[in-house]
Amino acid sequence: MPRLQRFRPDGQAFRRDGTATRAARVLIYSHDTFGLGHLRRSRAIANALAGTGEVEAMIVSGSAVVDRFAFARGVASVRVPGVTKLPDGGYASLDPHIPLAETVARRAHLVARTADGFRPDLMIVDKEPTGFQGEIVATLERLAARGCRLVLGLRDVLDDAERLVPEWERKGASDAVRRFYDEVWVYGLPCLYRPLAALPVGAAFADRTTYTGYLRRAAPPPRPGRAEPGVASEPFILVTPGGGGDGDGLIDWVIAAYEADPGIPLPALIAFGPFLAAEGRAAFLGRIAKLPGRLSAITFDSQIELLMEKAEGLVAMGGYNTFCEILSFDKRAVLVPRTHPRREQEIRAVAADALGLARVLLEADGREPLRMAAALRALPDQPPPSRAMMPGLLGGLDVIAERVRALTAPAPDRALGAAR
Repeated sequence: MPRLQRFRPDGQAFRRDGTATRAARVLIYSHDTFGLGHLRRSRAIANALAGTGEVEAMIVSGSAVVDRFAFARGVASVRVPGVTKLPDGGYASLDPHIPLAETVARRAHLVARTADGFRPDLMIVDKEPTGFQGEIVATLERLAARGCRLVLGLRDVLDDAERLVPEWERKGASDAVRRFYDEVWVYGLPCLYRPLAALPVGAAFADRTTYTGYLRRAAPPPRPGRAEPGVASEPFILVTPGGGGDGDGLIDWVIAAYEADPGIPLPALIAFGPFLAAEGRAAFLGRIAKLPGRLSAITFDSQIELLMEKAEGLVAMGGYNTFCEILSFDKRAVLVPRTHPRREQEIRAVAADALGLARVLLEADGREPLRMAAALRALPDQPPPSRAMMPGLLGGLDVIAERVRALTAPAPDRALGAAR
């Protein structure tokens, strides 16, 4: 596809010679039942594709905070009704007055209506081959019949095999991959993990699976009038549990470390995340207030990349997006992964530690405050990820752009790994 020079909101684009052509349309589905991970990954991909000048992107998301994020020119978003994960692993409508089945029906209708109106050339489905509770199956059928190319995009780690295999069987995920998808993109490297290795579809789809590398992130231009906490003007450690919905343990452990060890050399800024419960936030703020100059906190920053770029090091849970940012900004990091309801973060963190990309602290080995304090003391002298020297580590967005060009090019020029 010739490189396009200008893009208009009506989808018209222009080649170098001034002739008009329609930008490729890419629909990105992100189910977003919990946290910020799926939305932030989809946003990074959409912004990068729109930045090529060759793509018009539309994100369909169930995130409750999609409207709080800025998107690149050429990227639009549609929000479907939200759902939330319950402590027992089940789900419920974000609006407690609406039955879950009704919410799923509304979501399915909105996804289908968006696809009909947008008429994508390519659809990227994030993580869930059939969508939340099968809500996109009808849309996949209609798009496939129209000749739209379908791609399943997976983070580097899904879960351990004991949990993943029965989950995919229950959801009919492997059958859906075989039935609908042209390609699978894994946003990572096989030396860290192979997420499809234990699944029946893994071997069958090997020649149509691309390991893209991780998705490079860049700090955005600061918003006009942006204010930052005072600690960001000096060397500091950033503590981020992502969305915060399950970050209580990490936050508590870091605060306890500062309470137990007055000699930790750098102060810490804790970003609670928008989904941390108000009661827990209030309790943490009370403890932080007793350690002035050593701990401070914010609730949420939609441009948290700017704080990551300034920080001397990070303490994080090890979710996919935070890991990409650690690599992109070449930051020393201590990862404290959660292990429930999935082992995804633990698998990633342990592998990253083994490859020299980060240090891992497992809560199962003990949550003594001085253990965390020792890691915080050592953080400034820890080797940065760049010391690992891994080719292709952050090539994900470039590889994705190449595959989008191949999949949306005129039929004779398509470079598919295999026919559907």
